[in-house]
Amino acid sequence: MSTSAPLPWRFIPLMAASGRLQMAVDTWLLEQHLKGNQPSVLRFYRFEPLVISLGFLQRTYPQHWDSLQIERVRRPTGGRAVLHSNDLCYSVITSNIKGKRAEIYQQLCEFLVQGWRDLGLELYYGEAGRGYIHKASCFGTATNADLVDAEGNKFIGSALRCSHEGIIQQGSMQLDTDPNLFQAIFGEAAPKAQFKNVFEDQAFLENIISTLTDAACRCFNIELIAQPLSDEELVKITKIANL
Repeated sequence: MSTSAPLPWRFIPLMAASGRLQMAVDTWLLEQHLKGNQPSVLRFYRFEPLVISLGFLQRTYPQHWDSLQIERVRRPTGGRAVLHSNDLCYSVITSNIKGKRAEIYQQLCEFLVQGWRDLGLELYYGEAGRGYIHKASCFGTATNADLVDAEGNKFIGSALRCSHEGIIQQGSMQLDTDPNLFQAIFGEAAPKAQFKNVFEDQAFLENIISTLTDAACRCFNIELIAQPLSDEELVKITKIANL
């Protein structure tokens, strides 16, 4: 364990917003971090209304999606499509993490492993190769960037982007997947729902976030300073979302 003083990171409390706005938030935060205007950031968020997010390089998806009354947005990170309905998302924006891509994933995901262990759920890294690029759904395959339960059910899908010295990692924790909606969109079985009606229990959701933030402080040797987005910041971010 490091004996150096914890580094201050910004923590943006849980935020529910549209897909375009959520992606604009991360785009803006990464830009500002690269310019030296923002410290490293950890945030948790939800999409309202529900959204399908596409990986930055994902160019193909099922044709019937064009007839769905569901917003599609493109993430600044890679990977495949994710249905964001009853999931909890996270983003980490930081810099100066050394190592190969798989090593960076594991450094950044360790707080999720430790945090969910504290919550009673053991998670392990997936083992699939690049066959995932032939699937529309992120949750159709578990790579070494993803976390699965003891039975191999994918629970957290994560995607990474390295930009100069800056890094953004986004992830989706599939807390309570709607199996019928997932089947209709992707044509395959939904990931196992680890919880039921979690978003109706505010105290439980707050405990998840509190436990994960505590784990992040331990894993990264940081101090998280809560700072919601200001009105001024949201004006700038909204301009990006409307481009």
